[in-house]
Amino acid sequence: MMRTGLLMAAVVALTLAGACTPSMTPQQLAERDCAAQGGKMQRVGRAQTLQCVIAYPDAGRTCRDGDECLGDCRVPGGVIVEDGRPVAGQCAASSDRFGCYTRVEDGRATAAICVD
Repeated sequence: MMRTGLLMAAVVALTLAGACTPSMTPQQLAERDCAAQGGKMQRVGRAQTLQCVIAYPDAGRTCRDGDECLGDCRVPGGVIVEDGRPVAGQCAASSDRFGCYTRVEDGRATAAICVD
C-alpha cells in the first residue's frame, strides 16, 4: 500500500513538472516556422514589423514574367519604368515586398508600386 502511494505521488509530481514547462512564445513559433522555410525574421517596411523574409536562389536571373521566378520578376535596380514598355526583368532577391519597384509581366513593365 505504501509503495502504491509513493508511486502515485511520483506520477503526480512528474505530471505537474511537465505542466510547468514553458511553451514557445508566438515569436519563437514564427522564428521556427520561418527557419523551416529557409527564411530569417527581419524588421521590414516603414513600421519595421517583424516578418519572415526568404532569400530566393534564383535572385538576379533574367526573366520576362513572374512565372519564371520564385518571387516577382522586376525591373532591376528599383528603376521606375513606363507602364506597358517592353523590358527585361530580374528575379527578385527575396520575399520582402517593401520598397518601390516595377514588376514585369509578359515582357512588359507594369505600373510601378511603392509599398511602405
